[in-house]
Amino acid sequence: MPKCDVCHNECNLEEGVVGLCRARKYENGGFKCVNYGLVTSIALDPIEKKPLNRFFPGSNIISVGSFGCNLRCPFCQNHEISYGFGQEYNMGYRYISAEELADIAKEYSDRGNIGVAFTYNEPLIGYEYVIDASKEVHKAGMKTVLVSNGCVSERVRDLVLPHIDAMNIDLKGFTDAYYSDVLRGNRRLVMSFIEAAAAICHVEVTTLVVPGFNDSEREMEQIASWLAGLNRGRGKENVALHISRYFPRFKMDVPATDVRLVYRLADVARKHLDYVYEGNC
Repeated sequence: MPKCDVCHNECNLEEGVVGLCRARKYENGGFKCVNYGLVTSIALDPIEKKPLNRFFPGSNIISVGSFGCNLRCPFCQNHEISYGFGQEYNMGYRYISAEELADIAKEYSDRGNIGVAFTYNEPLIGYEYVIDASKEVHKAGMKTVLVSNGCVSERVRDLVLPHIDAMNIDLKGFTDAYYSDVLRGNRRLVMSFIEAAAAICHVEVTTLVVPGFNDSEREMEQIASWLAGLNRGRGKENVALHISRYFPRFKMDVPATDVRLVYRLADVARKHLDYVYEGNC
């Protein structure tokens, strides 16, 4: 049975079947991106909302998303478009070509727009559109941003990275158990993605602190220490860390993270990193 090679799930798909990500299908002897150019959300956002605090601060960026995701985070705030289990196809979307998206970005340059951010759902399960649109955005003299969980194959990673100027990548925790049992992801793959991205473009990392799952000072120490290792020799381009407060969403009703804990973990991270930001507080 054919196996998809876009991410860690490596879905074995029969003819006409859609993978776990809801965005890739095996059809007519090959894998097809079924969400190519299908936009469910588009908005002009502050760059800090991505979050990117050290990449053209004070600017805006056209943020665009489709549907589908290759993780299954029980606290997903965009679960309707990330994995609506079939309902995402009925949510309403419109096709925006790569060229049209670049034109939209250019139209908003007088409102402080610097380019396009691929975000909201997981962009890399539709990596073909990310690449095609990024090429057009760069032709227009503007910037590209990727907001991703980083859980994709090396092949996809290496195809996409040359076309992106800045990224915010989720490092959701630092244990394999949390990634595999709770998120249905692969921590090592994410770390490899962050390491490769940090070598060629601007990178900031986000860790969402969920009480009882990844909220220990020891785990934050491990995350910050590992990121600090990537920073050696990078000077002003040091990888920044955003430590974000969790709120109950979707299938998880664990109480919201204590604000004091977020600030305490940020202090732990600052022992290793120059740029640490508290989020959702």
